[in-house]
Amino acid sequence: MSTLPRRAALALPALLLARAARAAVVLPDRIAQGALVIGRADPGTRLTFEGRAVRVSSGGVFAFGLGRDAGAHAALGIVSPDGRREERPFAVASRQWDIQRLNGLPGRMVTPDAEALARIRAEQERLNAARRTDTATPYFAEGFAWPAEGRISGVYGSQRILNGEPRAPHLGLDIAVPVGTPLHAAAGGRVTLAEDLYFTGNTMLIEHGHGVTTLYAHMSRLDLREGDAVSRGQVIGLSGATGRVTGPHLHLGLFWLSTSLDPRPVLP
Repeated sequence: MSTLPRRAALALPALLLARAARAAVVLPDRIAQGALVIGRADPGTRLTFEGRAVRVSSGGVFAFGLGRDAGAHAALGIVSPDGRREERPFAVASRQWDIQRLNGLPGRMVTPDAEALARIRAEQERLNAARRTDTATPYFAEGFAWPAEGRISGVYGSQRILNGEPRAPHLGLDIAVPVGTPLHAAAGGRVTLAEDLYFTGNTMLIEHGHGVTTLYAHMSRLDLREGDAVSRGQVIGLSGATGRVTGPHLHLGLFWLSTSLDPRPVLP
């Protein structure tokens, strides 16, 4: 009966371990509902999450996001540079959501008429198109800065009761600041939308690479236009009370493509 040479026999277990080794993909230790997940992988790795491609930079940085109601378990699809495939499961920590009651809103801002609904639908299509922007430079990897300093008047995920009527959850962070307060870009990138919208008033979206986008709503003045490049900390306009508001504030949103995320954990 033939046998392997001793040297080959000793090398075989190491070879098997190497073949079974997991791809070098690093995720945060804790991932919660509403999180922007930033990780690292070997350059050339291909990733997918919930059927969508996850862009990996030339340096191996990637990002994806989990919605407010994400389940307790999720998985990242991985194809390593040498073609090996695997699915990397991870746990998703659940969160408790506040209930926020807002009264005194104009009726048209709670139950819009048919004409307003047509406008809202058209604006939502433009918002969706802007949020699908997915460019290559990972500005988000430089970190985020506060766009304004003020009292937190609304948090991500809270169930909204408007004039006594249940409505969709609040998917952003509200910072109460006086009208005319300078607002700063939370990170570098490019403006993908800047216009007056029904619910959010003067609104600006900035894409920070890989489909990561911030939204600035209820502004009194927009200083940039679609297509403008922007650097972190740059003044992009002034705060206001436009759209559906009960007082002046900045609504800061965060997205990965079409998924709304919680801005607070990425801010210092």
